This record gives sequence, C-alpha cells and structure tokens, in this order.
Amino acid sequence: MVQTEAYLMLSMVLFVLGTMGVLLRRSAILVFMSVELMLNATNLALAAFARQWGSENGHMFAFFIITVAAAEVAVGLALIVAIFRTKRSINIDELHQLEG
Repeated sequence: MVQTEAYLMLSMVLFVLGTMGVLLRRSAILVFMSVELMLNATNLALAAFARQWGSENGHMFAFFIITVAAAEVAVGLALIVAIFRTKRSINIDELHQLEG
C-alpha cells in the first residue's frame, strides 16, 4: 500500500510545475493548462488525506473543485477563442493591446 506522503510529494511536484508554468509561460493556453494542473494537484492531496483519515469530506471537496474547473474550462476557452479571433494571437504579452 502506498503511503500518504508519496501522494503528497507527487501533489507538491505537480503543484510546483503548475506554478512554474503560470509564471514562466507566455501562451494563454499553456497558462490555462498550468492552472488546471494546479487544481488536479490539489484534488490529489485532498483524496490522499480523505483516504488516510477515512473521511468522505476530501472526496466531496475534490468533486466540487472538479465542477468549478469544468466551468472554468468552458469560460476560459471561450475567452481564449474570442481573443484569438480578434487578435490572431493568444500571447499574454500582447493582451494589453486589446483596446485597439
């Protein structure tokens, strides 16, 4: 049986990779994927704690996060598509030029 610490270490690595993706990438799609990676790392930690303590609360919170992430995907992709249609680019450095 895998120890809870192994799940938490994997969750921490995934969260750090997601944070680095948000801070270092310039493409809106890659930043968006990095945020999703951070949310999934949080879900993994919640599920690991729920399994360790024998509680269903962690699973319920993870399910709520998955629901919020699905709504974020719908709204985020709609915004990315709208920006791409007008500017033909989704580079974050160019987003300040949207008013023109």
